[in-house]
Amino acid sequence: MTPTLRTAAPLVADEAAADAYRRRSARLRAASPAEAAADLAQISASVRRDILTTIQAAGMGHVGGDLSVTDLLVTALWGTLRLDPSRPGAPRRDRFILSKGHCAAALYSTLASCGFFPRERLSDFMAPLSPLNGHPARLKVPGVETNTGPLGHGFPVATGCALGARLSGEDWRTVVVLGDGEMQEGSNWEAAMTAAHHQLSNLTAVVDRNGLQQGARTEDTTSLDPLDEKWAAFGWEVRDVDGHDHRAVKEAYAPSATGRPVAVIARTVKGKGVPFMEDRVEWHHKVPTDEQVRLALEGLSR
Repeated sequence: MTPTLRTAAPLVADEAAADAYRRRSARLRAASPAEAAADLAQISASVRRDILTTIQAAGMGHVGGDLSVTDLLVTALWGTLRLDPSRPGAPRRDRFILSKGHCAAALYSTLASCGFFPRERLSDFMAPLSPLNGHPARLKVPGVETNTGPLGHGFPVATGCALGARLSGEDWRTVVVLGDGEMQEGSNWEAAMTAAHHQLSNLTAVVDRNGLQQGARTEDTTSLDPLDEKWAAFGWEVRDVDGHDHRAVKEAYAPSATGRPVAVIARTVKGKGVPFMEDRVEWHHKVPTDEQVRLALEGLSR
């Protein structure tokens, strides 16, 4: 099945959703850690439902990784970074980069939840000529900072963003989320060395450590462990957390305490939230049937 493009209109902010985002995000940031975590979990469940229906309509996608990274994206965009969906290019905004760009459905669903564009436009995902294509494009999707998809590219760009803030004397932060399989790319370790050398304390790199990549486990492909020790050896402040614990993730997104860049190793589960997908390598890019989507949505609505 080829998805159909509903409209060729450019993506622009959904002002009602953007206003709701600003108000809810402000309340979330002022709430107690427990209350903030509960609110973030509720938003994540909604985003996961949108991911499933978006991929179902398109008949293609990377649902396993989308679901593993959801809590990391929601906590960054709703609970951590300074963003305004009505002004996605505001000069002093914080920067968020999804380096594992094949998980575009998760990014688009999270951006839509914030009001960067209308939620109903998710139905255009992967349609011919749609701005919501399989890899995020900066000139097509508000809230996307750089084109990603080829693995190993997003982190070096994020390092450049953080260095740019330093050189211009600005206080905005950069957060980049990487896949763990992506850490097998040498360009990432070059970026890690560069960021540490320049003491880019305004940079946070988050590894979606679900242990699976296309076709196999990461440790059966090219072993990454001990990943925490490797990041530390490269000069980073390392934080190892449960990537589905919103409170722990939000705390891990706190600014550097050492003056060094921060590496967050987020222990996640591929396919999180849908039991028959969890920790199953085939759900890297397998598309669920209508019945499987119905069951998954039913579980996520409880």
